[in-house]
Amino acid sequence: MGHATKEGTFGYLKRFGNYSKDFYRFNGELFFPSLGIGTYKAEPYKEDNYIINYAEAIKTALRRGINLIDTAINYRYQMSEREIAEALSEMIQSGEIKREEVIIASKAGFIPLDFPFPDNPYGWIQENMIDTGLASKEEIVIDQHCMTPEYLRWSCEQSLRNLEIDTIDIFYLHNPETQLGYIDQATFYERIEAAFVLFEELRSEKKIVSYGIAAWNGFLYEADHLEYVSLGKIVDIAQRVGGENHGFKYIQSPFNLAKPHAYGYANQQCEDGLFYPLMHACARYGLTYIGSSSLLQTNLFKRPFASNVAELMKTGELNDVASALQFARSAGGISALFGAVDPSHVVDNAFLGYLPEASVESVNTLMRGAYAV
Repeated sequence: MGHATKEGTFGYLKRFGNYSKDFYRFNGELFFPSLGIGTYKAEPYKEDNYIINYAEAIKTALRRGINLIDTAINYRYQMSEREIAEALSEMIQSGEIKREEVIIASKAGFIPLDFPFPDNPYGWIQENMIDTGLASKEEIVIDQHCMTPEYLRWSCEQSLRNLEIDTIDIFYLHNPETQLGYIDQATFYERIEAAFVLFEELRSEKKIVSYGIAAWNGFLYEADHLEYVSLGKIVDIAQRVGGENHGFKYIQSPFNLAKPHAYGYANQQCEDGLFYPLMHACARYGLTYIGSSSLLQTNLFKRPFASNVAELMKTGELNDVASALQFARSAGGISALFGAVDPSHVVDNAFLGYLPEASVESVNTLMRGAYAV
């Protein structure tokens, strides 16, 4: 079925000529929309999370110019990936979309279990991971996270089956900092290196195109924090493992109005010995930055934004969600992710395509806290 290509993603964006010229960005390999759709849902054990289906939201996103789809094998016990497959299969078979037009990202690291939720999750881990040789008990951290090459290979191949595709465009190691505090730094970076060796193998097998790390706080903490992850060390590992043509190309971390550290907190030391915010460090290393949790899982909206936020973001009479997404997509990352199950919410968010991004000056004004949300 192939994978996303420069030609495919460029052909896709040409369908949306009415959008602002800066809605799509090119990272040297693919044309990305400045908004991407995610498929995470908190508290996956709740039955309510399986009444919903992401397929219609995914189809709506693709019809509205949003061709970056982000998921993970553990989201809703593998159901999010399967619902993406449902949407893609229908649209590809009907000729509405081509595989090479869609950027699909998934992640591995957390143990996914399976839907429906097993009566004994510890039994599932024993039977499916330990007994099969994917990992030893000692290599599984807090019964949640695993980075052995054997497990990560299984996870990638299971994601391919779930998604019903041949190749994943971006394959992330998912929140590896989860293991810090349970293993020492040396062991942590050894596990990263073993994972990257595997990822290069998966590239050669054409099961993935590129890889990256999707972290929560690891890249954002102060340098002496227990769970701090050094981007410079990660880049060194990638170069050692894959040479100058390594496949380590992407970083994902939260970026939103309440958690703007990736843009404004200089905590990543680069080759010149100076410290830079994560986004700027990514640019120096030639990595593509994608912002997650753009709406902080709706926690940004517990009270209305100050009126000057919309003024600065140039979102006019649009709602606070639009202003939050406008901020997230205007700070320098190639794309900002939002989660949506309701197709009408996707339509609302995609309306930003008609608006130019906010200016650097406006983003910096909000970053300085001159206008509180």
